[in-house]
Amino acid sequence: MSARLDSAQPYAIGLFRIVVGLLFACHGAASLFGVLGGAAGSDGGTIDAGTWPGWYAAVIQLVCGSLVMLGLGTRAAAFLASGSMAYAYFDVHQSMALWPIQNGGEASAMFCWAFLLLIFTGSGALGADRLFARLTARRTTSERKPAAEQSPVAA
Repeated sequence: MSARLDSAQPYAIGLFRIVVGLLFACHGAASLFGVLGGAAGSDGGTIDAGTWPGWYAAVIQLVCGSLVMLGLGTRAAAFLASGSMAYAYFDVHQSMALWPIQNGGEASAMFCWAFLLLIFTGSGALGADRLFARLTARRTTSERKPAAEQSPVAA
C-alpha cells in the first residue's frame, strides 16, 4: 500500500499545486477586476493601481497563482506568494485577534503554509517545470552523442 501511494506522490503534489494556484489566481482576479463573483477592492470599488498593499497583493495573487498553477517557476512563485500571505496575516489579520478563526485570517494562513510546502516539494507532476527539464535533458543528451552515433549528414 505504501509503495503504491509513494508512486502517486508526484501526481498528488501536482494536483495540489494546480488547485492551490487556481484558487490563489482567482482570488487575485476577483480583487483586481471584480470577476468570478468577487467585488474588486475591499469596499466593492476598484483597487487603484499602485495602492499599498491591496493592489500589490492582488497582482501577486494573480501572477504567482497563475505561475504555480501552470508549474512554471513554481518554487520562486510559491516563495513570493507564501511571503505575501505571511505579511497579510501578521500585518492585517493578527492585529484584530490572535487566532485565525477570530481574526478572519484562515485563508491567509492556509495559503501561506500551502505555498511554503510547494517551495520544498517543487511542482510535482503535470507542471511546465518538469516538461522543460525533460526537454533540456533530451537536448543535452543528444548533444553528447559521439560522432559515430549521430546520423550522417547528406553531402
